[in-house]
Amino acid sequence: MSKSPPFQRVLIANRGEIAVRVIRACREMGISPVAIYSEADALALHVQMADLAYCVGPAAVRESYLNTEKILEVAKSCQADAIHPGYGFLSENAAFTQACKEAGIVFIGPSPEAMELMGSKIASKRCMDQAGVPTVPGYYGDDQSEQRLQTEAQQIGFPLLVKASAGGGGKGMRVVNKAEELPAALASAKREALNAFGDDAVFLERYFESVRHIEFQIMADSHGQTFHLFERECSIQRRHQKIVEEAPSLALSPALRAEMAQAAVKAAQAVHYLNAGTIEMLLDPQNQFYFLEMNTRLQVEHPVTEAILGLDLVRAQFLVAAGEKLAWSQSELQAQGHALEVRIYAEDPNRQFMPTTGKIHKLKWPMGPGIRIDSGLFPGQEITPYYDPMLAKLIAWGPDREAARMRLIQALKETVILGLTTNIPYLIAILEHPEFQAGHLNTHFVSRYATDLAGSEQVPLPVQAVAAYFGNKVQSARSGTHLLGADLYNPWFKTALKGISKQ
Repeated sequence: MSKSPPFQRVLIANRGEIAVRVIRACREMGISPVAIYSEADALALHVQMADLAYCVGPAAVRESYLNTEKILEVAKSCQADAIHPGYGFLSENAAFTQACKEAGIVFIGPSPEAMELMGSKIASKRCMDQAGVPTVPGYYGDDQSEQRLQTEAQQIGFPLLVKASAGGGGKGMRVVNKAEELPAALASAKREALNAFGDDAVFLERYFESVRHIEFQIMADSHGQTFHLFERECSIQRRHQKIVEEAPSLALSPALRAEMAQAAVKAAQAVHYLNAGTIEMLLDPQNQFYFLEMNTRLQVEHPVTEAILGLDLVRAQFLVAAGEKLAWSQSELQAQGHALEVRIYAEDPNRQFMPTTGKIHKLKWPMGPGIRIDSGLFPGQEITPYYDPMLAKLIAWGPDREAARMRLIQALKETVILGLTTNIPYLIAILEHPEFQAGHLNTHFVSRYATDLAGSEQVPLPVQAVAAYFGNKVQSARSGTHLLGADLYNPWFKTALKGISKQ
């Protein structure tokens, strides 16, 4: 007899590929998924896949996906047992988590207390210091006067970072190379932090010229168990946003991995953490590591961890939230092979990564062993300017890193998204770069090799995919006959001709 599902009905307070990902987990567990959507997302894939779907407002995020009152109203009216926040939006909003608790609706994530503590960069650093977890040398005090900050900066030394306490995504962050730059950097960072987060508190910490970004996946249940699910390397970043992630990291020896994992577990236990979370760390060239922050939610890059461990982290989230005990032991969790993930964005790398919009005329995903697509796209979909431009995540697993890398490159070359410009050529350029292949990674990789990565051309499209869109126009081009009705000014058609000419 099959086991009853942990919840009967779950509302997914998100959109796009993560909403689709959670809905699929619901289906596999016998849970009825409920979607919310903005007016701009009325035809979205997650809306089509859900059992029930409710409009929560117009396109603007603050009036829809951040409309906590409306979302809770929907959850009550549809009798949802729980809410899964995905990532972004309300996933790290302690007030919303508390509101769910007060409404008698399970929030699939940590407690509001743990979320609030770890959401403050200053408070979390103090907590980690007390727990004996190494932190980046810096100033995390309450005194925000310019005089105190200047005094502390001199003690830390330059270069250093000014960072918003409530920040994220690079907002409220400034690199200061010398003392004369500090006053302007403080004023600018505080102003941006206040506008973005409603809090202008900042802290100072040492700036590393060459460092790796390593994070450990944590999963903890209500039965006193806290597990680490190994690490992910997230050093390939642009403007503090991750682009390529992989697991495991080539930089960690077994001894260093064990030491960092122990610190990650200790960090989670220090705040009595529950459910899925990520301990982010910096690793310097001398193999000294430092706590950076904790993300109190599921991460965008969680699929690479799933790939090397054979686990479903969303399923585990549901079980933990329902009060069940995770049926693992730390020794049983063994990583196998290597996994890489890239984030496909609707953006133009050759135009300062400006977001792009348009209608998806043709969509073709790659297939093959070890390939996974996490996406909310469908043919005919309109990509609007209202939300994050990430279109999909492409993940490749292989028995070793090189096998996974080559598999991912080929998968990207087989991917077809007609109708708008994407960063696919740029991703291929990163994966094919000799320094990436050698595993020589750090958080400055993208800026250091910007010249090598610039001007990446569109990948010649497979003839079959182009034919599906242009029909007999491609055949005419192949045979050299007159291009009757062909759109000679369409950049995709020109790319198609280029690809055909090479075959």
